[in-house]
Amino acid sequence: MATKDQPKPLMPHATATWLVDNTALSFEQIAEFCGLHILEVQAMADDLAGSKYTGRDPVHSGELTQAEIELGQNDPSYVLKMHKAPVEVTRTKGPRYTPVSKRQDKPDGIAWILRNHPEVSDAQISKLIGTTRNTIGAIRDRSHWNIQNIQPKDPVTLGLCSQRELDAMVAKAAKRAGITEDADTAAPARNDREKLIEELRAERDAQAKAAGEAAQEAEAEAWLARKREAEAAEQKIDPESGFI
Repeated sequence: MATKDQPKPLMPHATATWLVDNTALSFEQIAEFCGLHILEVQAMADDLAGSKYTGRDPVHSGELTQAEIELGQNDPSYVLKMHKAPVEVTRTKGPRYTPVSKRQDKPDGIAWILRNHPEVSDAQISKLIGTTRNTIGAIRDRSHWNIQNIQPKDPVTLGLCSQRELDAMVAKAAKRAGITEDADTAAPARNDREKLIEELRAERDAQAKAAGEAAQEAEAEAWLARKREAEAAEQKIDPESGFI
């Protein structure tokens, strides 16, 4: 089996399609090298899925060598080794990419941000949602061509961004705008709960103190009553005869 740390081809399905069509490698070898399930490779070989992908030559891209392929063809148990790991493609500039299926949801997400976080700039919204400032402006001033059908919806729920990205954007905008939470309103529920607990604790302590004082008074009164009874009994006795 290949090591878990071995990188996978840049385009695993397209690479698997090419290997199925151009080599005698086993399905298991191809699946392991491409990081796919063996049934996916089987489907490609049966022309159930391979027609969806254009084959990509891993030898031409440098991910495999012909010698490595021959080793695999000669030994079905041989695990192919990546010759050159693909260069990770990162996007550093330009608008955020959004799948076609979700692009129709962008106006709803933009409207939600404009309504709930007016401190966020158009540039931030554009970067988060992957839209243009013209679109944002049109939604803000309600001149958008489809404004009647736009319903503000949480962009996280719509799948346009993650909750972490949204929170980071809002926090950054709030800091830039100098917006700070008031200590008296930041957590009213927590403050009310703590206040209630303090009141109950004080009431409990007061009741315990009152009960203790009452017990002490009752004990003192009982002692005093017993003392008075004893004194009254002594006065009834004749000290000379010892009789009452």
